[in-house]
Amino acid sequence: MDARTDGIDLRRLAIPSFIVVIAVFAGLRLLGVDPWAMPAYDLYAYWTTRDGLAYAAALQGDTGAYLYSPAFAQLIAPLTALPWQVFAGLWTALIAAPLLWLGGRHAILLILLPPIFMSVALGQLDLAFAVVAIVGLRWPAVWVLPILTKVTPGIGLLWFLVRREWQSLGLAIGATLALALGSLAIDPGGWRDWLAMLTRMEFPALGGGLWFLPVPLLVRLPLVAALIAWGALTDRPWVLPVGVCFSLPTVWFNSPTILVALLPMVAAGARTPAAAWLRSNPEVPVAPTLAAPRRRLALWLRRVAAHARATLGG
Repeated sequence: MDARTDGIDLRRLAIPSFIVVIAVFAGLRLLGVDPWAMPAYDLYAYWTTRDGLAYAAALQGDTGAYLYSPAFAQLIAPLTALPWQVFAGLWTALIAAPLLWLGGRHAILLILLPPIFMSVALGQLDLAFAVVAIVGLRWPAVWVLPILTKVTPGIGLLWFLVRREWQSLGLAIGATLALALGSLAIDPGGWRDWLAMLTRMEFPALGGGLWFLPVPLLVRLPLVAALIAWGALTDRPWVLPVGVCFSLPTVWFNSPTILVALLPMVAAGARTPAAAWLRSNPEVPVAPTLAAPRRRLALWLRRVAAHARATLGG
């Protein structure tokens, strides 16, 4: 009997396995199992916005500190109205779901990588930012998410500016202004406090158990701008996830999770749902993948082998 029919096709089990893992993780939080349901981590900071925004003493790296704009707190208000354990379980499922779109059957392996697992465990938005770096090429308005949370990843809009895609640039800026102004009308005091917090924000001090890239934002930002401008001129959209990652105010240990957005842009991720989406949108520039260099390398190796055979045979 054909072993292929008798054996287990692990590739077919990859996606169901990922779904089970995330469902169990979310379930542990829903059931209040510690340490996963402890009132801590970033997702707890999001949940506590239901009781008001406390920007006065908020500092980068502090557990439970909410650092995003009032607009984000208002957007997630329907979720934060839920009991803590329900919110924690639902939020975990929501922020892990993009990994399935970005990684396809690779998601089950990707979730085991420490930065990605940490991002999901903390409830961070890294995977959402990875999605923005891709779908933002087609729907520029989604850039509102990284801009109204981390602010500095808005440098990704340089892509549209350099390429003179004025409509896309206008949509991204317009959506951000519309949401910000609407939020400002609802909570002007919150916006005043948030902007004051941004003006006093300092780079984290080394030590204290915090893992981050010890390169200040003022050093990284010009380099990121140059990278995005070059990528925009040469049709290399892979610069966007890289730019978003390294333009964060602080690049934490979990921040490289954003680089998962590179997978659909290379040959290894050609079968992911995100890669299929890229191929179905002809207006999105297709990045040069690893397939072409591999073909050139294979051709070069064949030529070297043929030349060696001819030399030895002669």
